[in-house]
Amino acid sequence: MSDRTGIFAGDDPFQLARDWLAEAEKSEINDPNAIALSTVDADGLPNARMVLLKEIEDDAFVFYTNYTSKKAQELEGAGKAAFVMHWKSLRRQIRVRGTIEREDGPQADEYYHSRSLKSRLGAWASKQSQPLDSRSTLMAEVAVVTAKEGINPARPPFWGGFRITPVEIEFWADGAFRLHDRFRWTREGVNAPWSAVRLYP
Repeated sequence: MSDRTGIFAGDDPFQLARDWLAEAEKSEINDPNAIALSTVDADGLPNARMVLLKEIEDDAFVFYTNYTSKKAQELEGAGKAAFVMHWKSLRRQIRVRGTIEREDGPQADEYYHSRSLKSRLGAWASKQSQPLDSRSTLMAEVAVVTAKEGINPARPPFWGGFRITPVEIEFWADGAFRLHDRFRWTREGVNAPWSAVRLYP
């Protein structure tokens, strides 16, 4: 543990992740909170896509999506997921693996209502991951939803958050000659204490 100094210092991996994200927000041009989220389908075939991380809690990471989407089906089917955050401007990344649960209560309501009106209406209109014959069909659906839901739509019952509670978090920073710095935090379960080790690059 004594080897973890500088940007790796500290005893709380979630605070460390928040610190790295805050630093990235100063240097990344677009979406410093973007994560490459990995899931597996019922056959074990991997899938990956970019989503936006919306909160780093004291013990978990939270993002939001349509519960009828392919990603949501895979998340709930496996109950586990992984993601990586990569910042080219900092030459750093964070890798996370853990278990999944829905965030489908007041916290999801609060985040939904913080979004722009067009984004809130879009959540109602989009049948995410389903075939769409044309963009005009989508825009027509937005118009129908706007007329029906008005200017203060409630959060759709099919839209909300997912919380990833990790059992593994790795912090990686670029090093000269490919001799990178890597520290992996692990715990045996979501309520167990963390331990951290340095890894070979």
